[in-house]
Amino acid sequence: MASAPANSLPIFYNDLLPLSSADHVDYKVQPADAAPFLTTSHAVPLTVDEFVSAQRFAPIIFSAGTDSVPLLLMGLNEGVNTFVDAEGKLNGPAYIPAYVRRYPWMLAKLRPDSDELSLCFDPTSSTIGAFDEGQALFEDGKPSELTQGVLKFCEDFEQAAARTGQFVRDLEEMDLLMEGEVSIQTPIAEQPFVYRGFRMINEEKLRDLRGDQLRKINQNGMLPLIHAHLFSLQLMRDVFEAQIAQDKGPIPKPELPAEATA
Repeated sequence: MASAPANSLPIFYNDLLPLSSADHVDYKVQPADAAPFLTTSHAVPLTVDEFVSAQRFAPIIFSAGTDSVPLLLMGLNEGVNTFVDAEGKLNGPAYIPAYVRRYPWMLAKLRPDSDELSLCFDPTSSTIGAFDEGQALFEDGKPSELTQGVLKFCEDFEQAAARTGQFVRDLEEMDLLMEGEVSIQTPIAEQPFVYRGFRMINEEKLRDLRGDQLRKINQNGMLPLIHAHLFSLQLMRDVFEAQIAQDKGPIPKPELPAEATA
C-alpha cells in the first residue's frame, strides 16, 4: 500500500506534482465537504492502524491475487459506494479511511534511483490552487503550519502502510488467507447473490495454529486485527441492504473485483 510514483498512480490520483516553495508559494487550500472521487469506489485501501475503528462500519477484506492489501468494503458491487451520495457527501455514520483523508496529498519518490520521498499533490484537485481565500501552504517562503501537518499525516500513513504490508506478509507466511465467498439470500431473487473475488482469513486454519504461532500473533498484536477483520464480515448483509435501499444494486451477477490497486 505504499505510495507510488507519478508513472504508476494509485487510485483517486490523476497526476502528481511535488510541492515547491518556488512554484506554489501563493497556493492555498480550501476546505471540502464532499469527495466526488469516492462515489464510484466500492473498496478503499485500509491500514492495520484503522482496523479496530473501521470494523464497526463496514467489512474489511483482502484483495485477491498476490500482494494482497486490506480493503474497506463500502459497497458490494463495483462502482457502488453506499456511504456517500451522488455528490460524494456522507449520507450517514461512516469510517473514512486515511487513504481517502490523505487525498490530494501523498509522499512519492521523484527519482527511481532514490528512496527519498517528497510531498506531492494532485494538481487536478479543486481544493488546492492560487486562490484569493483559503489556508496558505507557505508563509514567508517556508511551509506553513498546515503544510507541516499535512507532511506529518502523510509520513504517519507511510509508516502505517509499512506495518500493514508486514501484517499481510505474516498472514501469507502462516497460510491464513483463503479465497472468500459470501452468499446472501433475499426475497428479491430465488437464487442467492454470491460475492467472490476477494480474500479473507481462514478461521479453521486460525483455530489449528500451533501454540508457538498463536503466542506470536498474540504478542505482536496481530490477533486483535484478525478478530476485527472477522467480526467486520458480519456487515456484508448490511452493505447489501443499503445498496437495495439506495437503489444502487445488486446487479444480476454480483462479484467483487479480482484485484485492487493501492
